Amino acid sequence: MMPFKIAVAGANGHTGKFVMNHLRRMNHDAIPLTRNGEFVPSSGIQETGRAIDCSDQASLDRGLVGCDAVLNCAGPFFDTAKPMAEAAIRAGIPYLDVTAEQGTARSLFDELDATAKAAGITILPAMAFYGGLADLLTTAVLQGRTRVTSVDIAVGLTSWHPTEGTRKTGARNIAPRVFIRDGVLAQIPTKMPNRNWHFAAPIGEVEVQCLPLSEIILIDRHVQAKSVTSYINLKPLEDLHDNSTPPPLSVTDDGRSAQQFVMEVEVADGDWRTRVSASGRDIYAATAPLIVGACLKLLNGPPTPAGVRAPGEIFDCRAFLADLTPEILVKYS
Repeated sequence: MMPFKIAVAGANGHTGKFVMNHLRRMNHDAIPLTRNGEFVPSSGIQETGRAIDCSDQASLDRGLVGCDAVLNCAGPFFDTAKPMAEAAIRAGIPYLDVTAEQGTARSLFDELDATAKAAGITILPAMAFYGGLADLLTTAVLQGRTRVTSVDIAVGLTSWHPTEGTRKTGARNIAPRVFIRDGVLAQIPTKMPNRNWHFAAPIGEVEVQCLPLSEIILIDRHVQAKSVTSYINLKPLEDLHDNSTPPPLSVTDDGRSAQQFVMEVEVADGDWRTRVSASGRDIYAATAPLIVGACLKLLNGPPTPAGVRAPGEIFDCRAFLADLTPEILVKYS
């Protein structure tokens, strides 16, 4: 594979550093885009990057000069996604981000799809653990079906030590959450009852709560389902709501935390029912192979449809998921 020059916005952030490291391990030229133009990698040796300001169109255009694609890891994405995606369209390069925000993903689909199609550019929002992974898993088990009765997505985490960016986004992400009911996006009830979910090890059977994120928006673009619901177990929510919970602490040479995850998707249509699970360590680290893998497929694979897209619309999802090994292990029931 030829090396590409790929800009990473928010390179100094927790997820951004994982993405930078992943690109460089694959011998690509990762260009850090930061607020002050400086980048401090995991080694601690400061580098010079490119300074950007998402409120300044000219700085964004300068930041993308000569780049083949841009990966946006700079949250909150309420502020950065649209101006960065618009800059990518002007530069004629793909844009991908890692937003979990439903509102941000919806706004990109609603506001930039026509512009991106006209420019022949592919935009992939939410190409991350929250968002893209569930869409890939759902599409993989559909095996060509486009219409089903239900899709249930459950995330099980052993813990959740949120980054500063996660906390900032959570404080601002107060818009009503949506899931799919009767085939359309609908606001979730104020008090939706919890249920039990039997996860694969190491989570096991636990109580889960409805928590729809950007995966709902992605799945809605290309799957016709009467209901799509997302859940998460209670332990990570307790960690997230506790202001004393510290940020992630690295316990491995590559910077991963001790957090383990299992994401499971169950799809049903009449008597037909199937399930798939994805497991690994550290949801922030797991985002790097997802967004980098998608970017490289856009740059090095067959032509993909232009416009704002969900990964399930444009990739061979089973092959994509297989390529994530060993960072993310996928098992089909």
